[in-house]
Amino acid sequence: MTESLAATILGLVEGATEFLPVSSTGHLILVGHLIGFTGAKADSFDVIIQLGAILAVVVLYWKRFWWLLSPKPLHAFSGPRGLWMLFLTSLPAGLLGLATRKAIKTYLFGPTTVAMALAVGALMIFWVESRKKRDRFYTLDEMTPGLALGIGCFQCLALWPGFSRSAATIMGGMLLGAKRGLAAEYSFIAAVPLMFAATLYDFYKSAALFSADDLWILTIGFVVSFLSALVAVKGFIVLVKHMSLRPFAWYRLALAATVFFFWPK
Repeated sequence: MTESLAATILGLVEGATEFLPVSSTGHLILVGHLIGFTGAKADSFDVIIQLGAILAVVVLYWKRFWWLLSPKPLHAFSGPRGLWMLFLTSLPAGLLGLATRKAIKTYLFGPTTVAMALAVGALMIFWVESRKKRDRFYTLDEMTPGLALGIGCFQCLALWPGFSRSAATIMGGMLLGAKRGLAAEYSFIAAVPLMFAATLYDFYKSAALFSADDLWILTIGFVVSFLSALVAVKGFIVLVKHMSLRPFAWYRLALAATVFFFWPK
């Protein structure tokens, strides 16, 4: 398989799964092993092409991001207050990620650990969806700093590849009183600062792995990731307003079982 084709496949996987509660990192690791795209460079490539998916969210929610820079009196989630809540959400996983980055890449970037995370996350989704709902927050403008920080603490679970940042933040938001639709919407927006920082940091640390020839491959992954994420985010927002997360949990369990029992040893 050519590197261009591998980049295209991985870009599709990244964009399609980044904001779904199924773990984009886990899927990239599994697909990378299947197509023989592994190693330190591949691990960094998986992180770097996240920028494409991030850009898709910025494009879709451009008004919200603009309001963070140009406060709107009628919108509480704007200006310094909105930026403060995003900072609170990003802080726990940002600090823990910096402290554990090397260990995570060394011990958790493998099919078996990804399958374990997929299964654990699926069971948590079933548990969260089975609880009696006590929604207290319905829109972004009703969010509080406490809710933002609480979601940030749950986001730390996503440092385990295969658990899913989207699943962690959506479940955390629901457990803390956010309506499912709000939890999903905030999950998209809150992903931008943390993923942007993580991507730039990873590229800085692994820049020596890439040559000028690799820029074309990174560009392919970036563009395909952006386009597929545009479609996935729009579709997921529609679905999550009319259905629970249980179908995603069943998919995670099926994928985990496939890896456990059929993955080449």
